[in-house]
Amino acid sequence: MQIWPGHPYPLGATFDGSGTNFAIYSSIADSVELVLLTEDHEEETIQLTEVDSSVWHCYLPGIAPGQRYGYRVYGPYEPAQGLRCDPSKLLLDPYAKAIDGEITNDQALFSYDFNDPSKRKELDSLGHTMTSVVINPYFDWGHDRPPGHEYNETIIYEAHVRGMTMLHPDVPEDLRGTYMGLCCPPILDHLEDLGITAIELMPCHQFVNDTSLQDKGLSNYWGYNTIGFFAPHNAYSASNSSYGQVHEFKSMVKTFHEAGIEVIMDVVYNHTAEGNHMGPTLSFKGIDNPSYYRLVEGDEEHYFDTTGTGNSLNMRSPS
Repeated sequence: MQIWPGHPYPLGATFDGSGTNFAIYSSIADSVELVLLTEDHEEETIQLTEVDSSVWHCYLPGIAPGQRYGYRVYGPYEPAQGLRCDPSKLLLDPYAKAIDGEITNDQALFSYDFNDPSKRKELDSLGHTMTSVVINPYFDWGHDRPPGHEYNETIIYEAHVRGMTMLHPDVPEDLRGTYMGLCCPPILDHLEDLGITAIELMPCHQFVNDTSLQDKGLSNYWGYNTIGFFAPHNAYSASNSSYGQVHEFKSMVKTFHEAGIEVIMDVVYNHTAEGNHMGPTLSFKGIDNPSYYRLVEGDEEHYFDTTGTGNSLNMRSPS
């Protein structure tokens, strides 16, 4: 495989029609590996050697949409100093536009031993974690424009993608609980009859079902547990494609706009699904923990938690 230097910006995986540029920020890494995955979970590892302003990057000709990938970050593992690099963990790209799969309740997601948290447990998380996916960024928006209703004339309808359609008898069964189900004619007719000018969607960022919920056979219904801020939640897709949720989400927005309905996103930017110091290592924590999260000054093993959710993002960091 040819490996070109590529560019440090934009962050994430960017397909240009001929290949894909990969870029990830880490100010503490000693080295970074880009891992390309096959359908059988076999790995092809690319050592990133180009670094500009703490952004590790490369360009791979021929790498196309649908390619699943992750990162392994080598660097200091000193939790007492807030440093949690762990190359045994396959990490999600923080700027991934699509995420495939879901986590499983397995020790491999955690860098410490369940039986003795003071000890490190180096188990490969591949096969137990989610993977990032290269997407096709091209979409025919046509003459799409946000309706732009005056705020004093706006009537907002708050909705949950799955809850709005899952039991609706007039929504096709294969579309219930999905983005495409939410914008199908029965739902649009109902909203228009109500005089709705904007629909506010509860969290559609890629979120995680905590392992504690999985133990009880439950799932996170509301979605306030984000792991991918740039990726639509994959469980709301009607497609079997690893990145079909991206096209479907755009199609949903376009359809709402054509009906004169604006789309408002309910977002969760204050924390992630990685939780506190006892949480899993899925992405940010293993890439550059002190840059992505606020740590307690003088006690960097622990996270500054302003909302009772385990961690708070460090908004002062350029990452």
